[in-house]
Amino acid sequence: MATRHDTAALPAEEGGAAPARPAARTAPAPADERRRARLSRRWKRDVRWSPYAFVAPFFLLFLAFGLFPLLYTGWASLHQVELTAPTDMNWVGLRNYTRIFDDDFFWNAAKNTLTIGIISTVPQLLMAMGLAHILNYKLRASTFYRVVMLAPYATSIAAASLVFVLLFGRDYGMINWVLDQVGIGKVDWQNDKWPSQIAVSAIIIWRWTGYNALIYLAAMQAIPHDLYESAALDGANRWQQFFHVTLPSLRPTILFTCVVSTIGASQVFGEPLLFDANRGASGGSEHQFQTLGLYLYEQGWVNQHLGRASAIAWTMFLILILIGVVNYVISRRLRAIQ
Repeated sequence: MATRHDTAALPAEEGGAAPARPAARTAPAPADERRRARLSRRWKRDVRWSPYAFVAPFFLLFLAFGLFPLLYTGWASLHQVELTAPTDMNWVGLRNYTRIFDDDFFWNAAKNTLTIGIISTVPQLLMAMGLAHILNYKLRASTFYRVVMLAPYATSIAAASLVFVLLFGRDYGMINWVLDQVGIGKVDWQNDKWPSQIAVSAIIIWRWTGYNALIYLAAMQAIPHDLYESAALDGANRWQQFFHVTLPSLRPTILFTCVVSTIGASQVFGEPLLFDANRGASGGSEHQFQTLGLYLYEQGWVNQHLGRASAIAWTMFLILILIGVVNYVISRRLRAIQ
């Protein structure tokens, strides 16, 4: 007689119990399949179109406040249109451009822009390089000095110009007081040509030197210290290290600051406008420091000739494109040398 244990060991056909089988996996419901497919399509669309949605606000703002005004001023520059009736346009072709190039005030503004740009840009970048070289060494409270360098850039143009107007005052200004103490005599900073341009350039130098110094400082801190150690082992002093290690390493940064400063100098507007508020956009009693920006403002908003002002704006735009092309050529040659 078979025992309980023996019966369990017999095959199924002899009375033994069949071994248990795993339950068959049930197929997913059609609703789950549709949900998964919908989520997969949504994820693919999100991955594909999300980057465009993130950058769309910039392009919308650029179209509204950048590209449309640029194209509209280009169209207006080919018409005779006044500020009092901006929708009444009379086609004149290139006459606005020819009138500009025949205008002595335009060439005077272009010369003033060039001279003020040179007077303000060259000392500004040289001072910025020197200050960055000093701040590159380990100093106490270095963060404080960097904040101080950036403070003029954050200061309002109106406030800075008001302070400099008081400093360069003819009768009671501090600059003339110092000059009178050393026996030079008083200078009419607002009415003489070169003194007025120097005074306007001083405002620009004060506002932008610290900004460029921080750019140079950031580039200096990216230079490997191994180069300075190798130069020191070769017997180079601090000045030799600066001229033979620092300056060659800063070539791209120097080119960048030169181009940006040149573009900024070609668009100078606030400083000369506020330096002599009584004269407004005329840039002095004899237009001695009227820049292209002031000339554009005078034609468009004082004389109300929007067509001529648009032509001036496009002329300035073409000048900036020329500066960009020169920058591209110089940067390519510098890369070829390196």
